[in-house]
Amino acid sequence: MSMTRGTPSKVAPGGTIGILGGGQLGRMLALAAARLGLRSHIYSDTDPAPAFDVAHERTLASYEDRDALARFARQCDAITYEFENVPATAAEVLSAHTPTHPNARALAIAQDRLDEKRFVADLGLATAPFAPVSSIEEAGAAFARIGRARAVLKTRRFGYDGKGQAIVSSADEAEKAFQRFAVPCILEGFVPFAFEASVIAARAMNGQFAAYDPPENMHADHILRRSVVPGRLSADAGVAAKSIAQRIADAFDYVGVLGVELFVTGEGELIVNEIAPRVHNSGHWTLEACIVSQFEQHIRAVAGWPLGDPRRHSDAVMENLIGADAENWPALAAGPGALHLYGKREIRPGRKMGHVTYLSPRTTPASGG
Repeated sequence: MSMTRGTPSKVAPGGTIGILGGGQLGRMLALAAARLGLRSHIYSDTDPAPAFDVAHERTLASYEDRDALARFARQCDAITYEFENVPATAAEVLSAHTPTHPNARALAIAQDRLDEKRFVADLGLATAPFAPVSSIEEAGAAFARIGRARAVLKTRRFGYDGKGQAIVSSADEAEKAFQRFAVPCILEGFVPFAFEASVIAARAMNGQFAAYDPPENMHADHILRRSVVPGRLSADAGVAAKSIAQRIADAFDYVGVLGVELFVTGEGELIVNEIAPRVHNSGHWTLEACIVSQFEQHIRAVAGWPLGDPRRHSDAVMENLIGADAENWPALAAGPGALHLYGKREIRPGRKMGHVTYLSPRTTPASGG
């Protein structure tokens, strides 16, 4: 616990931020906390964990271990997460002992794709057409009702990087995909978008809001490969995208950084795809292109500090290093980019091993948060 007292809503320097999850996002959050004079305590159910290497304290235990969670919480001044699929029991135990952000409602909604779509639609924001699917019969009926040539059947929970998804082109394919998943799903109409973008934004305890310039994102095999800022999004659309993120954050009474993934149509319409209640892969470029990165911004928010200035001072291209890409580290280290390796000991296909960011002089005006 902190040796320097803060106010009830602020964690003073010397205090401890608890981070649930030991992956690369937790690692970069811990590094950001250290920059502000804060300590980090990582809780993870796996070892080795990239975040363990840079933390002041570590707990290795199950996310279902109530006693371990309670001990962890009592050693922290504030707690946050590096991944959204936090078991409900874990969030309940942690928040009973220590201020925990984002709140349980934001986590619960973001964990369920159907609840998330309904939440966004209820705010009056555009989404793909969608329908719940809980049986083989519902799968076929949902495809017919959505009435598009293609749709995407997704498991309602525990999907990321394309896992738990199937593109279907008929009612029969939708039924067969549901049989394979055999869990509650959502069918979403396929959106003919021109490109993908995202908004990385932060909301503080007092409602202060700050958003980074939206990057354009390119994927391969459902995994983010590259984020570019500025992208093709117009200045007006950028303002609209930030407004979407603020409406979502305010509706959640959110504290921390969140990512809002968007489809951008050829007509410039912004369609909300997903919400990530955490720091986001498409915001890694902020480490070099902004004075205050998304990771520092998140720590500031959960610690009760004022948010920093999100404006970028440079244009940026962030490239993910996936699987064997990381074997090229000697050349990347000798090159002009800022290299980040996550300390993962085993290279596997599709595994995010690091990223590299390339900066260039800013060619468009920076926009305020």
